[in-house]
Amino acid sequence: MIGGRIGLWEILLVLVVALIIFGPNKLPEMGRSIGNGLKEFRKATKELKDSISLDNLDDNETNTKS
Repeated sequence: MIGGRIGLWEILLVLVVALIIFGPNKLPEMGRSIGNGLKEFRKATKELKDSISLDNLDDNETNTKS
C-alpha cells in the first residue's frame, strides 16, 4: 500500500523488523521512552494552545476597553 492508511500487515512487518533489530529486551524500554516523549509533546502542545488562547482573550479585553 503506497500512500493512504497503514494496514495491519504493514504494522506487523514494522514490529517484526524492530524485534529482529533491537531484540526482545530492548523493545519495552523503547516503548516506554516513546510513550513518555508523546506525553511530554501533548503536554507542551496543550500549554502552548492555552497560552495562545489566553493571549487572545487578553487582546480582546484590551480592544473592548479602548
